[in-house]
Amino acid sequence: MLNNNPKAASLAARLVESNRGPPRHEDNEDEDEEALFAELEEEIENDSNASVREYGMKLLKQEMEQLKELKENKHGQYSEIKDEKEVVKEHRRESNCVVHFYHSNFKRCEIMDKHLAKLAPKYFNTRFFRVFVENVPWLVEKLGIKVLPCVICFVDGVTKHRLTGFEELGNSDAFETAVLEMRLSVAGVIQKKLPGNQLGTVYANSSSSRPLYRVKDNDEVFDLDE
Repeated sequence: MLNNNPKAASLAARLVESNRGPPRHEDNEDEDEEALFAELEEEIENDSNASVREYGMKLLKQEMEQLKELKENKHGQYSEIKDEKEVVKEHRRESNCVVHFYHSNFKRCEIMDKHLAKLAPKYFNTRFFRVFVENVPWLVEKLGIKVLPCVICFVDGVTKHRLTGFEELGNSDAFETAVLEMRLSVAGVIQKKLPGNQLGTVYANSSSSRPLYRVKDNDEVFDLDE
């Protein structure tokens, strides 16, 4: 049906695209959306094709409802979840989910936070959040998380890929956000058209019965086994 009404679909896409960008003040954001909705509504109503008008209004309202629901579920922002059960619930509920397992005393986790915070508003259909490893001991053991930062990509509740440390990001603290963006895209957790790239090393899960959290001086590896 979208192919039969390309103009209506294009107008609806403009509404979605308007939500991709840096976070704005909530009042200003609501005003901007209302103004854009009014503009798109006027364009649809002025179309000479009755079927386009009817379908366009229906599609526009559907998009508004979907955007509202996504915002209520904190899409478009990089947030933190502290409850272990809530983490499990979120990753199962969301179609695309990027979860950063971090520790507050580790520099590389801070660097990862910075990059994910940039990507979250850009990919509105993907849920981005972080969890403090000491708050989720069962998940740390279940997922075999031993090195931080650890970013796990979930698609329809299934682990598709994990980034452990910075090995796939050039093994440098100065990697570009675009490098992380490419990895997430290849994993299929964000929608970005790229030439045929292959994922690098896929890290196998392993279990840890006694995780201890310690950062070595001048050591860029955070090993939960030590």
